[in-house]
Amino acid sequence: MKKFKFCPMCAAPLVERVKDRVECSADCGFVNYDNPTPVAAVVVEYEGNIVLAHNRSWPNNFYGLITGFVDHREGPAQCAVREVKEELDLDATPATLIGVYPFERMNQVIIGYHVQATGTITLNEELDSFKLMPPEECVVWPAGTGYALRDWLRSQGVEPEMMTLP
Repeated sequence: MKKFKFCPMCAAPLVERVKDRVECSADCGFVNYDNPTPVAAVVVEYEGNIVLAHNRSWPNNFYGLITGFVDHREGPAQCAVREVKEELDLDATPATLIGVYPFERMNQVIIGYHVQATGTITLNEELDSFKLMPPEECVVWPAGTGYALRDWLRSQGVEPEMMTLP
């Protein structure tokens, strides 16, 4: 939860009257709901493989799905296609919904999609490497984007191995 001390509407101190609900002590009506941020996560199918990418800010051994925040006035399926273009420079088919997953640690809602993509992979500045993995060799992780990959693999008749996190 964001740690505001004063109400942005009337400057009165904020209080927690109910657990995890911060509101104005002067009863001006302000409540800091701290709603989760919607994120599109994309299982990118490319030449029969799944693209797993490494973000520059992640630990060296972790590769994940292409992800991005849903922009204002943008649907999550549009975001999925846009992120594939921005991060990989690939053209994607219309996104197909896999599922919706909570990611409490980051206060996000992960909206998982699958696309097929064509073109030549060119990484943007956020990414520093990628792997092409046959679906049957993908290992999934116990978090929102990992569950999206798991569910897509299962829809393809593949039961993936689940990695354990330290």
